[in-house]
Amino acid sequence: MSLSATSDSPETSKRPSVNSEGVTELQNAVIRFAGNSQDGIQTIGGFLARLAGRSAREVMTYMTIPSTISGGPSIFQVHLGSGEVLSAGDDSDFLFAFYQHSYDDHIGSLRPGGICLYDSDQVETIRTDTDAIHVAVPITSATVESIGGSARDRGKNLFVLGMVAALFKLNKEKIASLIERQFGRKNEDVLRNAMLAFDAGFAYPIGNVLSLEFDLKKGKVQGEDKVTTDGNTALTLGLLAGGVRYGAAYPITPWSTIMEQLRVELPKYGGLFVQAEDELAAVSMALGFAYAGHTAVTGSSGPGLSLKMEALSYATMAELPLVVINVQRGGPSTGLPTSVEQSDLMQAIYGSHGDCPRIVLAPKNVADCFYIAVEACQLARKYSCPVFILTDMALASRIEAFAQPDLATLVHEPALDQATRGEEFKPYPLDGETRHAPPGTVMQGGKYPVVTGLEHDEWGHPSASPVLHAKMTARRRDKIKAFGATLPLPEIFGDDAGEILVVGWGSTWGPIREAVDRMRAAGRKAGAMHLRHINPMPNRLDTIFARYQSVVVVEMNDEGIYGYGQLATLLRSRYCDPKIRSVCKTDGLNYKVRDIVSRVEAAAAEA
Repeated sequence: MSLSATSDSPETSKRPSVNSEGVTELQNAVIRFAGNSQDGIQTIGGFLARLAGRSAREVMTYMTIPSTISGGPSIFQVHLGSGEVLSAGDDSDFLFAFYQHSYDDHIGSLRPGGICLYDSDQVETIRTDTDAIHVAVPITSATVESIGGSARDRGKNLFVLGMVAALFKLNKEKIASLIERQFGRKNEDVLRNAMLAFDAGFAYPIGNVLSLEFDLKKGKVQGEDKVTTDGNTALTLGLLAGGVRYGAAYPITPWSTIMEQLRVELPKYGGLFVQAEDELAAVSMALGFAYAGHTAVTGSSGPGLSLKMEALSYATMAELPLVVINVQRGGPSTGLPTSVEQSDLMQAIYGSHGDCPRIVLAPKNVADCFYIAVEACQLARKYSCPVFILTDMALASRIEAFAQPDLATLVHEPALDQATRGEEFKPYPLDGETRHAPPGTVMQGGKYPVVTGLEHDEWGHPSASPVLHAKMTARRRDKIKAFGATLPLPEIFGDDAGEILVVGWGSTWGPIREAVDRMRAAGRKAGAMHLRHINPMPNRLDTIFARYQSVVVVEMNDEGIYGYGQLATLLRSRYCDPKIRSVCKTDGLNYKVRDIVSRVEAAAAEA
């Protein structure tokens, strides 16, 4: 059988080879599972992603889940590759369709010549106007036959996982160990049925139709120590490594998994995480932990962050070390709880009342979720202020494999500093850094500091002096500016000068890089610049902009009444550069690489 590889990048544009045994060797494959959320298709994708990480392959996933409790149509897409994987893939090479609606809605996602394996017990109508290769498998009845009893078709996901393992010549023993790890803690019958379904799928004679395997010879070195996880888990681990031991929050999609993990993990380190009765109570409790001398954390999604804003103004005035995580989702209001958007940037920077300067960071991928959490903890302590992390639904649920962090150089072991303060001690000196003293600290001068939301003097004592308010406002602002002055200019991917500079932030990092690769392959002089530090930004970005004819900012929010997305608006207001253009979208889906290419080129042509 002749198959062409997916065209998502120069690496994946190569045709697969057929070895001497007649096996088609693929360096990359994009596999989409389409069904209902109740079918456990996320479990299939999660197993494959973790297997890829343990096999020294690159992996990136993408999923959609319904926002209703009753469930509904859902997909999980896995992009496996021997080379660098930067996106979940524009088109899929393989589609596993569980139902008629799954087939109808997603057959168009297959690339030309792609393979659709569908449940012949559920899918009755097949399109004849596509060049997809159709393979009928009685997934439901075969699962029922393999498990029997009252389990019925529960286990279809593991049957399909077995088929995938056989189809792609994956390591059966490793997958079996992952299944045992997942279900071993449950009733023995659950694990037995799971393995029966998996073994039945593995033994199904699909290999008589297709014969494929991954080519690892050009992949990464086998045995490389890698971590395979999702963005929310990476953030949690980064907070632990960064020295967070206390926090409080209220549940909301898609933040809640971070909260649940912290509730389990922090007590192991002598800490505590509280699920409060509402968002305002949660951030107030976290501020209490910070007041007590700890680096604390709170988090939510857009609607919850709005409720926290009053207390976050207090955090700025009191200058307390607090990490604030916003896992962005579609808005406004409750909006699209399970869809991706980047529309909370202005909220993070300007959301509170009064002048509330704060640091805002945004991770670019799952690995960066870990590192940016560590950095946020460091910055919260150094500058004694709220530090926001703007992640999003795509990163929260995406699974990637990345190199094991060097924990010896990253882990911070927190210690409460209650050493006696001398007579010269002032927590808010006009000519120095903020220096808090936890409650119970002895003050040799006998003058004890106060932590308050009122404007205050250098000891924190309330003051209504107009002169002092102006000085303290400048002091809170200038320390954030001082941090900005330490930031290096971002690296440029692609051409260092030329026609188009594509600017992005957050989870658009990978698709933008692939888009720039495609434009350069087509003869364009194009580069990409990604911002991790959003507020403050690095200084002298205009020196980079000056090297390109057009600057196009790609983000997932609305263009607003003036035609520019939120980051583009910030950049235009700072540099007054009319060549800064904007590409936006608000459909709740990740960018496809080809869409970035076409829309960036159109925006550049307009300019």
